[in-house]
Amino acid sequence: MTARLNPFTLAPDLIAPLIALEDSIAKSGLEYSLIELVKTRASQINGCAFCIHMHTRDARGAGESEERLYMLSAWRESSLYTDRERAALAWTEALTLVAQTRAPDADYEGLQGQFSDEEVVKLTLLIGAINVWNRIAVGFRLKHPRTWKPTAVAAA
Repeated sequence: MTARLNPFTLAPDLIAPLIALEDSIAKSGLEYSLIELVKTRASQINGCAFCIHMHTRDARGAGESEERLYMLSAWRESSLYTDRERAALAWTEALTLVAQTRAPDADYEGLQGQFSDEEVVKLTLLIGAINVWNRIAVGFRLKHPRTWKPTAVAAA
């Protein structure tokens, strides 16, 4: 897969507000672990290797467990996530796949009792932002760093 364009150098004036939005989301009061789970889950759905790499590294660096990151794509079948995280992940899936889901009432109602109205807006902006980043990274074939190196296997 060949990289296409570098949007950071070709349109820095348009990328800057996206970066500012990221800074605002980080300071929004939503838990950092929740932010990274949402970013990772949306990136999994969108098949964005660049963002999956970035957000799983960031999450691990902030203390997130490997197990919760491994289980994220199967969060509905796992007991590793809080009710608040589960509501956020359901909303993430609903909005990331909005053309298919139409943002079901059940997913929206699941946010009630877990998030204030203000937090629902912040969460929705977070989901929108990561979906924009996914489209930029996938569309322009941004490359994640290669950090894994295969180990030599001794001949049997």
